[in-house]
Amino acid sequence: MTYFAFLLRKSGPELLERAVEAARGLDPAMQDEIARLVLQLAGDDEPQIASSDDERDAIARSKAAAARGEFATDEQVRAVWAKHGL
Repeated sequence: MTYFAFLLRKSGPELLERAVEAARGLDPAMQDEIARLVLQLAGDDEPQIASSDDERDAIARSKAAAARGEFATDEQVRAVWAKHGL
């Protein structure tokens, strides 16, 4: 049993409802942090990572390029590694 589950059993759902209601009054970034913490305590192993619009667009472009079979050549990869001292 996770610590979160233990607290729910001990305190009952009323405390959780109070906490959720209190969190609703916080700014969205803080709400996200609280949600990540609750999910982690509840045993959700999936990381909850917020991506920006630019990051989501970059991921979509990368997936589309991969679907078309467009990949960097070995020479291009070596050039990037050399640029960053790897």
